[in-house]
Amino acid sequence: MAFSVHSLLISDSVDASCKKILEENGINVVEKKNMTKDELLVEIKDYNGLIIRSGTKVTADVINAAKNLKIIGRAGTGVDNVDIDASTRNGIIVMNTPNGNTISAAELTCGMIMCLARKIPQGAASMKAGNWERKKFMGMELYGKTLGIVGLGRIGKEVATRMQSFGMKTIGYDPIIPAEVASTFGVEFVSLEQLWPQSDFITVHTPLMPSTEGLLNDETFAKCKKGVKVINCARGGIIDEEALLRALESGQCDGAGLDVFVEEPPKNLCLVNHPNVIACPHLGASTCEAQERCGKDIAAQIVDMVKGSSLVGAINAQALRCAVFPETKPWIQLGEALGMVAKAFTGQVNGQTKVHVATAGMSLRNTEHCVASAVTLGLLKGDLENQVNLINASLLAKEAGLTVVAKHDDAVPGDPTNVCALEISTSSASHKFLGSIQIDLPVLLEVDGAAFKQAVPLSGNLLIYKAEAYSQALQSVAGVLASAGIQIESYNVTTAVEGHQWCIMRITSLLVDLNLLEHYVKVSMQLTI
Repeated sequence: MAFSVHSLLISDSVDASCKKILEENGINVVEKKNMTKDELLVEIKDYNGLIIRSGTKVTADVINAAKNLKIIGRAGTGVDNVDIDASTRNGIIVMNTPNGNTISAAELTCGMIMCLARKIPQGAASMKAGNWERKKFMGMELYGKTLGIVGLGRIGKEVATRMQSFGMKTIGYDPIIPAEVASTFGVEFVSLEQLWPQSDFITVHTPLMPSTEGLLNDETFAKCKKGVKVINCARGGIIDEEALLRALESGQCDGAGLDVFVEEPPKNLCLVNHPNVIACPHLGASTCEAQERCGKDIAAQIVDMVKGSSLVGAINAQALRCAVFPETKPWIQLGEALGMVAKAFTGQVNGQTKVHVATAGMSLRNTEHCVASAVTLGLLKGDLENQVNLINASLLAKEAGLTVVAKHDDAVPGDPTNVCALEISTSSASHKFLGSIQIDLPVLLEVDGAAFKQAVPLSGNLLIYKAEAYSQALQSVAGVLASAGIQIESYNVTTAVEGHQWCIMRITSLLVDLNLLEHYVKVSMQLTI
């Protein structure tokens, strides 16, 4: 599946290396920063790609206005300023740079922990005001204290290893990272209910989503140690700001290091002005190294995507990630081709259509959903107003009411065959297809249980018909095609089942009127793959 990106807009400040890499690879780049939403709505229509940081809000109306947009690249980690659902529905890849600002964000978090422990910013401000207040800024050692880490991904891991060097005990929770993985970098895995009361410091490193919004709130603060210190260098909203202010005023929380806020910049400055709060203007990725790394990473990722060599950092394109791997790419092509064949057999698909996709073979393990997405793509082509691709096929199928079920079985011991079976049923028909890959090309092996004597390459213009076994249908069909100036490039036929055979011809062009064949065959259809 090819994605062409010829023109790209950069709407936020990104390192100059980003534009340089893109232009060196033949992509025209325009930089326009600080646009209003109305200006962006007008400007975005002309581009295939958009690169942003956190400043640009890519809402649904922006995406719907971007008729030519193929990719949104976020030079950074968080993508909560992008409407992922609208992007997916429109077949647009959303991509971030998962590693670009990891070290910078982790180091800022560690700096916040140090400053909360020793009240460094408050002491510096006091000195600048002409004061000498040693007793006022009594601090605490980090040695022997417990750091609770919520989110043990890349940044959480880096924070843990750095703070362990100060002699801190690190405990943590993550809904995805297993306990045995956490133990490899020195973190004792605990539940959230265990983490709250054990921690002297709590730092959060999760995305902002319904399950994490307001994770630290009145109820959870009440479960924490009195005097707990909290840090948020991830996303505003993970800590309930009003609950945090109440905890600070009651003394339940002794200090907070905040780099992010629900509203940026914040208009309510109660937290910012609180004497026990260290506040920064979203500086997590604001280092020269992180900006250069993120700029280079997003540019290289887009170039690799256009070349079809890899797909790193894609948020919403699982099937597309499979499609760029050399070993699975032909199977994605097979799935799409089988979907197109099934569509030709059944006509328009609708809410009564049920599809079962089964893969078999060791090399296809964990690819069944990618192949099923490709089958869905083949089924939906031409039926919907939206442009269908591997990104939005599953979503559009679900919205259209299609039932698509995928499953995988490893090959039978001793049988090296890798195959894909597709079964489709509508209110009026049911068909089964079996396909595979031969010399990196998709082929059809069976139709409705009837095996082809030779595998049928699924490419080009195909005329498919069912006729009585051993009849003169071949000569009659060939005559009709010859009269229309159409040549037969190849011919394949199945074994006879209940007195009939399926036949597939590869022809130089499609027949204008299939009704010309109705006197010679039981059923006929044609398609271009």
